[in-house]
Amino acid sequence: MSEQRSGFPRRDAEGRILTLGDLLGVSLAGLVIGVLALVLFEWAFATMGAGGFGRTNGWLAVILPVWLFWDDFRAWEFGAARVMAALGGLAVGVVAGLLAAGLATGLPPLLSGALAAAVFTVVYAVIWFQGVHWLARRTG
Repeated sequence: MSEQRSGFPRRDAEGRILTLGDLLGVSLAGLVIGVLALVLFEWAFATMGAGGFGRTNGWLAVILPVWLFWDDFRAWEFGAARVMAALGGLAVGVVAGLLAAGLATGLPPLLSGALAAAVFTVVYAVIWFQGVHWLARRTG
């Protein structure tokens, strides 16, 4: 990898995130921001009498992490490595998130969806980062 750009997350000259820790840290921070935004909207609508608190789907909190993942996906050159890592991470991440939501069925949709989004974020980040680096090394 060549020289780094300044800022966080740390990226190489091509714009790819350098470490799994950076990817996890920024994606989980985005997830927390998403959950807090959902809680704020839920609270505002509940106080106006527009429904009960906690009925919004918590999966919406995954918007900022997905945006980060898309940005890192675009930074990798076109090829099988990035496509396979992204599809593998997406498949396993969604299944893991759905399993987490299924285990939390007694919770309100906001909480069970936020838990599912958190599981998806961590699983996708790990599979994407490790997978794309491993596949890129193998394909040269």
